[in-house]
Amino acid sequence: MAARSPQKKTRLAKKETEPLRRASKRKSTQRTNVPEKDASSASEGSEAEAQVNSAPKRGQKKRSTPRKAPSRKKREETPEEVTDAAAAADDDPEEYDSDALDDDSDDLRVAKRKGKKASSSPRKRRRTKAAVDDPELTEGQEIIGKVVEAPKTGHVPAGQISSNTLNFLRDLKKPECNDRQWFKLHEPVYRAAEKEWKAFIESFTDLLAEVDSQVPHLPPNDVVHRIYRDVRFSNDKTPYKTGFSASFSRSGRKGIFAGYHIAVKPGGESLIAAGSWCPGKNELATIRANILRSPNRLRQVISKPEFVQWFGAAAPSADGERSNIFGMEDELKVAPKGIDKNHKDIDLLKCRSFAVVHRFLDNEVLDPEFRNKLADVARVMMPFVHCLNDMMTVPPDDDDGDEDQDEQDSGHGSE
Repeated sequence: MAARSPQKKTRLAKKETEPLRRASKRKSTQRTNVPEKDASSASEGSEAEAQVNSAPKRGQKKRSTPRKAPSRKKREETPEEVTDAAAAADDDPEEYDSDALDDDSDDLRVAKRKGKKASSSPRKRRRTKAAVDDPELTEGQEIIGKVVEAPKTGHVPAGQISSNTLNFLRDLKKPECNDRQWFKLHEPVYRAAEKEWKAFIESFTDLLAEVDSQVPHLPPNDVVHRIYRDVRFSNDKTPYKTGFSASFSRSGRKGIFAGYHIAVKPGGESLIAAGSWCPGKNELATIRANILRSPNRLRQVISKPEFVQWFGAAAPSADGERSNIFGMEDELKVAPKGIDKNHKDIDLLKCRSFAVVHRFLDNEVLDPEFRNKLADVARVMMPFVHCLNDMMTVPPDDDDGDEDQDEQDSGHGSE
């Protein structure tokens, strides 16, 4: 077969790339559809045409000097590269015509891309509209009410209780308000009342530590009780307590020791209490063993005139009402097991809890000297608390220690 001349090869290469010539140079406006595979062949054809054009013609010498290194300026994309990028970005295959490869069709392609980007699903449009209406809401959230801000007036110095705190607790006593949704909306009011209560407790702790040296000076978080109720084993599913409270003992608000308890509740239910509420089985057995051995110290403490003045007579009430340490709800109706029901100290042996309580009116709670009044009552309670701690921890056969403690309590009483 005869070899082809270079001119003939050039004509054949140009003939193969003839369908990819730009349509803008044609006078006819007729469009022809190009299959997807022609996009790749177009790039191949342009490379072949470039090689043919770069080949030296007959009689022309080949360039021997090296070409200048191309600049690092951003290269403009050819229409074929733009077309390939657009085809790769679209999910669905589309048909392109020869006019789409022209330079003047750039505006048309940009407008087409903008149109596609603006379109979105109805669900996305709904989410966008909701975000514009309320930027803080996310999908699945809804507005349940307006958050109530903390009071701007009625503040009191640290160490006092304000009417703002009592008003918040008074609202919390209402069934329609003792609800998680209501509490969430009034959380700023609660935080302000809680801060005031902790400042009051810190101030009262200083006074109590002076009255009873056995009570350590602990921070408020170690003595204050949570306002959230434990409803796991209760039929009452009310989520919040209706008052603020705190307990003080040798080990803070927890432990086996007798101690002091204060609470602020509107409606005349604020109180100060002292003693041991439902002590453990071992502690209760030790107390009863000490009563059987010698009840004199306990009877002397609860029968002092000042103690009776605050907490009532040291004997069970005829009508069953609370008096002194008697009349508790958990008091036994019969004698404890193994003890004669006609025992001379059966009134003490029937006690399941050993505690005394004094209540205050709301106007007393709002008094600036309220914490000092609590300290005065705690001073009367102190010998009773020490007596119970000894009866729970000292074995009943320690006679000498009991007599020494009786003399100490007598000395405190004379002061």
